[in-house]
Amino acid sequence: MLPGLLLSVLTLLLGFGLGVVFGLNEDLIKSRLSAAAASSTSTVYQQDPQAMKAVLDKSWTYMQRSHLHAGSLGTSAIALTVVVVLLGTGARIAAAISLALGAGGMGYALFWVWAGFRAPALGGTAAAKESLAWLAIPSAGLIVAATLAVAVLLIVAMRERRPT
Repeated sequence: MLPGLLLSVLTLLLGFGLGVVFGLNEDLIKSRLSAAAASSTSTVYQQDPQAMKAVLDKSWTYMQRSHLHAGSLGTSAIALTVVVVLLGTGARIAAAISLALGAGGMGYALFWVWAGFRAPALGGTAAAKESLAWLAIPSAGLIVAATLAVAVLLIVAMRERRPT
């Protein structure tokens, strides 16, 4: 389970790192987003400053969402891995669940920050999310499937431990 736990801890570090970077460089990041949008003002935004502002605001929200997802998914992945260990699950199943949780959490957190950076140049967050669906869908799928697997393991363990 060590690779999955490592990915989970790296996801936490990503969240902490994003928080530090955002706290120290918010204006710089927002300037970079604005510059990306400005390069597409005539082609993507049709000279509409309100449309551009809406995308810039949503892009910043996506970056913050990445920070929050990294913290919560990294923590959840570690906690669920501990649950699997406490249940005494076989090594291969436990390793697969842990890896799915760690990789899914990392991928999903990266999806949000990357979508936030891509959106201004693409003219919208919908376009950015669509361009990164290849990352978001499998990442979210791994998290959901692994969490569901932990729920099944808990149900099985409860049934096996019932007094007769």
